[in-house]
Amino acid sequence: MSPRASRDSAAENATVVTSQKVRAGHVDEYRRWQNRTNEAARAFDGFEGSEVYPPGAGSENEWVAVFRFSGIDHLTAWLESDRRRELLAEGRSLFEGPPAQEVLRGGAPAEQAPETVTAVVSHEVKPGREEGFLRWQEKILKAQEKSPGFMGSELFKPVEGVQERWVAVFRFDSREHLEDWLASDARRRLLEEGRAYFASYDVRKVGSAFSGWFRFDQGTQDTAPPNWKQAMSVILALYPTVMVLNLTVGSGLDELDVPGYVGLFIGNVLSVSVLTWLLMPLVNRALAFWLVPGRARGLRVHVAGAVVVALCCLLFIVIFGLTTH
Repeated sequence: MSPRASRDSAAENATVVTSQKVRAGHVDEYRRWQNRTNEAARAFDGFEGSEVYPPGAGSENEWVAVFRFSGIDHLTAWLESDRRRELLAEGRSLFEGPPAQEVLRGGAPAEQAPETVTAVVSHEVKPGREEGFLRWQEKILKAQEKSPGFMGSELFKPVEGVQERWVAVFRFDSREHLEDWLASDARRRLLEEGRAYFASYDVRKVGSAFSGWFRFDQGTQDTAPPNWKQAMSVILALYPTVMVLNLTVGSGLDELDVPGYVGLFIGNVLSVSVLTWLLMPLVNRALAFWLVPGRARGLRVHVAGAVVVALCCLLFIVIFGLTTH
């Protein structure tokens, strides 16, 4: 979420993000150890879910594990438990060094397209420079919003007695766009300016495993596009999908004398699958300027996006009208 929103967040859920570099040749052992750790966490009160992310390009065999609990007390009970200490002792030989860990209080897991990449940046803010750091984070957010592929950002305060660092989490629609932002001149200049407020920072990259038609977390209450935009976008992808399936699969099923109710079920399965895993991620990316709540600002953008979708629908109608006749 934005720095403003993070200060007022009333969310109670808590997340811990742990990064560990696995020793070469020990990946299979690590997977078994991580599965045991996941099962152990699942037995604790407040456990909501866990994910494990393999290393991405250039991450030096760094694995990231994410655990979510319904409250900071539940998360702290897990982190400080004897069972977790036992597991850490068992797995110590599998790693090149101690784990890096960030605890995030508040926020919510966002469903994202499979290509989405998340960066977790922890900052050691200098004492008494918190307000300046927040103003600097506002500048970072404004610069990120202009960067291609940016999908949202959240800022998490330190958790007293658990997490002393401020943690920024931001998402891009592809690893390439994330790397472009991390290497950009704009970010480099902002980092130089920010050194007046923080002593050090660490960056970790997490490839998201979630998939969804709509969810863009911009740190506001409106984390998804308005219903009318969702409807227009789905129609844009659904109409050509149904037409193509009717002209191909539908004709084949008719020739095989498949009952209509069975053919309708098959068509629904195919159309929903095509939408979910192929077309809607493409539509989300192409229309991000219009669909992402934090980026679609101003009447001109809303109208322009609606006109683009309407023209595309009209084009499909003309194309199928000409080809079917």
